[in-house]
Amino acid sequence: MDASGGGGTNAVDAGSGFSGAVGLVLARPARLLGIEPFFMEFIAGIEERLAERGLSVLLHVVADQEAEVAAYRRWAERELVEAVVVVNRTVADRRLPVLRELGLPAVLVGAGDDLGEPGGTGGPGSRAMPAVRTDDAGPVREALAHLLDLGHRRIARISGPADLLHTRARTEALVEGCREAGIEPVVVEGDYSGEAGAGLTRELLRGPQPPTAILYDNDVMAVAGLGAARELGVAVPDRLSLIAWDDSTLCRLASPPLTTMSVDVHRYGVLVAESVLELVDGEPVAERWSPTARCVPRGSTARCPVRSTA
Repeated sequence: MDASGGGGTNAVDAGSGFSGAVGLVLARPARLLGIEPFFMEFIAGIEERLAERGLSVLLHVVADQEAEVAAYRRWAERELVEAVVVVNRTVADRRLPVLRELGLPAVLVGAGDDLGEPGGTGGPGSRAMPAVRTDDAGPVREALAHLLDLGHRRIARISGPADLLHTRARTEALVEGCREAGIEPVVVEGDYSGEAGAGLTRELLRGPQPPTAILYDNDVMAVAGLGAARELGVAVPDRLSLIAWDDSTLCRLASPPLTTMSVDVHRYGVLVAESVLELVDGEPVAERWSPTARCVPRGSTARCPVRSTA
């Protein structure tokens, strides 16, 4: 990963008119990158495939989407990248019209049928951009089925930021699935940090009707939630079942090991790189879907200890 955008073994000779870089901006707290393995595995998959063609990843970490847009403008003005990879798509995402305005080629990552992208069927600036889509709803239904089979009826979810499209898709899938089962879940919004995972777990467990199962939107929040439950004397899985989204060493080494929604993140990155290469080559970009997340039961889920009500 070439974080500076210059030099390195993948660089192309100066004056060639080819930057040799693909841009990726992460609008998230930089401290999370050191403890959350998802993006490091994702970037490794991208770079592995790009390196075969002499391309590298220009990574930039910023505080918010406004700073991300500013980075795209700088990159376009200085011709620093051949294309960009756009992650963490949001409702009313202002990045897409800016990228079109700049003429900066982009591959969108995540979300399925949404906002006319890709497909150009609606929304502002609906001309299609190539995308590697993700099924966020199906894995949630699988995780919910696992909990329902274990007898859980009081189910909570600690989500990521609510304006992210994948957060919205996961929440809608959980609410719809619970409605079909005749129950109503509790959904609270986190930010992927350990602090959010621990604090929100405490709030849920101290409530008048604490959940018997909690689903988390990432591994860091889930591991922190496990610690918070232990501090409150709530045994996992005897009294509380936990499921994390994203498998990782953190989940496997926890005590008990966490049940997870596991996906091949490295392969996900490779698929994104394939789309990027087609884009920069001027070829039609094939429609791709990320590897599907699957429920991997471990020691953090068990039968509901008591007959719970919604």
